[in-house]
Amino acid sequence: MNEYTPSIEIPPSFLQLYVVPGRTKPSAPLSQVLTEYELCEDMAQMLAPTAADMQFKLGVTEQDVIERCYLGLRTEPCVLNAAQSAWVVQRMAEILSWPWQNLENVVKA
Repeated sequence: MNEYTPSIEIPPSFLQLYVVPGRTKPSAPLSQVLTEYELCEDMAQMLAPTAADMQFKLGVTEQDVIERCYLGLRTEPCVLNAAQSAWVVQRMAEILSWPWQNLENVVKA
């Protein structure tokens, strides 16, 4: 029997969220990674227009909006873990063609 091959290509940046240091393969089953990727991609696509509107209405910087969106994703009850939340806002910034700095001032270890 052939292994299921998804028609959706999962970006390497998302796959990396599931690769344990020192390993090369994701630690979760492909079906789980695919499901979670689709959720995260949908979330980024959904947040992009809201983020652009927020920047315009509030007159804040793109980085401020990215940080606010990240903090919103981390508010309980969280649907996404911290790494997925960071990926979503980075993808959102990419969709909006906003520069990506990082979240080091927001993410607490």
